[in-house]
Amino acid sequence: MSTNGTTNGSNKELDPNQGGDANKKTYHKQPTGEALKTANAHSADNELTLYGSCFCPFVHRVWISLEHKGLPYAYREVDVYRKPKELTDINPRGLVPALRHGEWGSYESTVLMEYLEDLDKGKPLLPQDPKLRAESRLWSDHINRHIIPAFYRYLQAQDSEDQVKFAGQLREQIAKLVDAADPQGPFFLGDELTFVDVQLAPWIVRLGKVLKPYRGWPDPEPGSRWEKWVKAVEAAGPVQRTTSTDELYLDSYERYAENRPNTSQVREAINSGMQMP
Repeated sequence: MSTNGTTNGSNKELDPNQGGDANKKTYHKQPTGEALKTANAHSADNELTLYGSCFCPFVHRVWISLEHKGLPYAYREVDVYRKPKELTDINPRGLVPALRHGEWGSYESTVLMEYLEDLDKGKPLLPQDPKLRAESRLWSDHINRHIIPAFYRYLQAQDSEDQVKFAGQLREQIAKLVDAADPQGPFFLGDELTFVDVQLAPWIVRLGKVLKPYRGWPDPEPGSRWEKWVKAVEAAGPVQRTTSTDELYLDSYERYAENRPNTSQVREAINSGMQMP
């Protein structure tokens, strides 16, 4: 192995999370399937531009929001581990998602979803009623504080006892959210996709495409409120149009399932007990 990140006798550059082993799977650098079709349809320059990485669930949130709203936008795939200048010009930390609107730019997925709401263009995700808006923000915070960290703790756990413990924590936090949802659904507030659904959608997708194959995460109980919610989210047009094929998620999340070094700042935060980056 050479010291510049390439294999002997090959010009192929390895990603740091592969640990010098070309046989290890790494993150994809282009979307696939329906997500690729959507990216290609939004390849033309636009004053509203989303910079993202196809495997990233936080990017997925903002992308779903843009598709739901029907706003004109450009999608730019970036390799976040090599931090191109157009990304660091918006976010000096080089994290995605990042959004540029004219000369202005910002980042953090929930902030960007709120910004798109504040534009007051396209189909809204937050309801008009102030109380329901507050409820939506409250339960979005629950997703960010409790469900997402539990997802990564479970996926990264290597010890079987830890996996059982963290799977229980994830089920518990999801159950709290389901109990707060509209009893009939199928979405959080009723019959339409709204803010909380989009906040959770990327992880609903990854429960089936990542946690199920890597950790044996079970399908929802037939006839349950959770099953109704999962099916509705997975079938929603904006979600389908921004979701790649199963292979992309299997390959891109192998590094988390093996808890490899140099995987991401999310991995480091979970392993050290710090807040999500």
